[in-house]
Amino acid sequence: MTEIPDSSRPGDYRRSEAWLASGGLRPTRQRLALAGLLVGDGKNRHVTAESLHEAAGAMDVSVSLATVYNTLRAFCDAGLMNEITVDGTRSYFDTRVDDHPHYFWEEDGFLTDAPNDAIRLESDPTIPDNALLSRVDVVIRLRRKQP
Repeated sequence: MTEIPDSSRPGDYRRSEAWLASGGLRPTRQRLALAGLLVGDGKNRHVTAESLHEAAGAMDVSVSLATVYNTLRAFCDAGLMNEITVDGTRSYFDTRVDDHPHYFWEEDGFLTDAPNDAIRLESDPTIPDNALLSRVDVVIRLRRKQP
């Protein structure tokens, strides 16, 4: 496990390095930079690879889109994020990893957390005998009412 830097380093750096360490990931320069954008301020995020790539560029972090995709996959594999697939071509990456539903705002293309009481499952889904339930993703698709 990576040692947490001393207090002379910025808080977002310490938080990012601790986040990576909690997933057993080596804190490379690119991982630290992307982790800082994702969790540096302690808030949860829903990002696409493209939006994270754009944010990195705005912060003068030189990283390719392919590296962003690979890094997000590594974060998911380490249990630090979940990938939420909205449709066959669009994935969002969520830093909040507990079970919770989402709202997808169709006009804006934004994914946001929905309150846990937005849905109610009466029981666990029926699954085949040779399987274990990994997780249940619920995406509630919304459009704004027209006046």
